[in-house]
Amino acid sequence: MSGDRFRLEVRERERLGSPESRRLRKQGFVPGVLYGKTAARAIAIGERDLRAALNTSSGLHAVLDVVLEGQSTAHPSILKEYQRDPVRGFVRHVDLQEVRLDIAIQATVQVHLVGGEDAPGVREGGVLSAPSTTLNVEALPMEVPESIEADVSGMQMGDTLRLEDLRAPEGATFLDDPHETVIATVSAPAAEIEEEPVEGEGVEGEEAEGEDAAEASESDAGTGPDGEPGTAES
Repeated sequence: MSGDRFRLEVRERERLGSPESRRLRKQGFVPGVLYGKTAARAIAIGERDLRAALNTSSGLHAVLDVVLEGQSTAHPSILKEYQRDPVRGFVRHVDLQEVRLDIAIQATVQVHLVGGEDAPGVREGGVLSAPSTTLNVEALPMEVPESIEADVSGMQMGDTLRLEDLRAPEGATFLDDPHETVIATVSAPAAEIEEEPVEGEGVEGEEAEGEDAAEASESDAGTGPDGEPGTAES
């Protein structure tokens, strides 16, 4: 369950554009946008404060009490979207969405498989796969689960675990198709096929030709096309 709230002080920014964003990052701030109930505000957040807010037990689903510089009113918000630097990995930009704590929201949460090493199918050499790594859920902001755990410890070779086999966390509703959404499978490993000729295989044609040739040599010189050796088709 989410349940974490974090006070996050931010300041509004008047100047926009890439040069301004680069200047803010050099000063230790992350540019972002707070989407309120009626309007959107361009904001700047201290990088350390943002990191601390997103490193709570609720992770990316924590409820952030955003307070604008010079004000006292808190705006309960959630992380709507964020961008990371593709090379260094730090957060480059965030979008925060103000929410009401009494109205359900939709969120995407990670799926974690547990007990894979104990699954009978895996112990027999099967391959455990996770086709769906995230699920869409609906819940109140304070009840969005940090992640969904799927127990695969009882899966046999050839088994398939679907969303319909899971129980949604208390207060949350799954939004994906329960039957079509595959959470995990255990399949037999791909067999390594070595193309080795069976004893005697591969020389059959030569033997046949030799026999035909021997028969042809024993036949009369006037033997027709029926005496010619045939060709084996694989």
